[in-house]
Amino acid sequence: MPTMLEVRELAHRYGTGPGAHVAVEDLTFTVHQDELACIVGPSGCGKSTLLRCIAGLIRPTEGEISLHGDVVRGVPDDLAVVFQDYSRSLFPWLSVRGNVEFALRTRVRGRTERRRRAQEALSWVGLEASASKYPWQLSGGMQQRVSIARALACQPALLLMDEPFASVDAQTRADLEDLLLRVRREHGSTVLLVTHDIDESVYLGDRVLVLSKSPASIVADLPVDLPAQRDQITTRSSPEFVKLRTEIARLLHDRAPAVGEPEPSSAAEKFLAAERAEKEQQSTRSGQ
Repeated sequence: MPTMLEVRELAHRYGTGPGAHVAVEDLTFTVHQDELACIVGPSGCGKSTLLRCIAGLIRPTEGEISLHGDVVRGVPDDLAVVFQDYSRSLFPWLSVRGNVEFALRTRVRGRTERRRRAQEALSWVGLEASASKYPWQLSGGMQQRVSIARALACQPALLLMDEPFASVDAQTRADLEDLLLRVRREHGSTVLLVTHDIDESVYLGDRVLVLSKSPASIVADLPVDLPAQRDQITTRSSPEFVKLRTEIARLLHDRAPAVGEPEPSSAAEKFLAAERAEKEQQSTRSGQ
């Protein structure tokens, strides 16, 4: 499979001298065409910094990034980003369709073609009937669907997603995860998704890159050996899912024994329990 993204010996520091903060250090990996790769790591480990370097929003201190063979020296034309905070990424004075069309203004000539592309992308995410509404008239989950539609309308070679479902409640998150899998299956996309949610990385990914604490370095590059057709109940309860989830928890916690022992490690279980508690708190806050 052709290589879509190549990151070589990437490092980034904020500041200079003894007080400089090293966010990422010596990162090397590739993402292949039509692959969905997930990056998971502890909060504050440098995941978002890595994504911003790949997007060309900041220049790395060291190393090189290539998108389908071309070195990234600015924001690539054929790359799109979906951020976590949908409420700040949409223009409240533009309609849903207008927000999607806005992303096409420098990419697509002709208003008719921009309108067609926007309407098509909205149909992919189930919002064709809401095209004339404004973001403030939509729920949080629907607003994030607009953000996804806007990115897909650009037909990017690479779609970057920075914790895109972290700000919605648990049920909406599950719906958006399934939406991403369906759209990717039906229309094809190369996706690099950053998350701190272990379960999400296993459920969505073809591969999971596990990062260390800051400064971020790659601890493991794990293939996800699950069927392409996935669902929230069957997939998440399968032995393969549970085994890989526990392995990633062990790697992040760095104190549990290897996978394959008779009982899961208490350290890994504590890590997973803490993660579940954090999800419940997020869900409670989102529902208020």
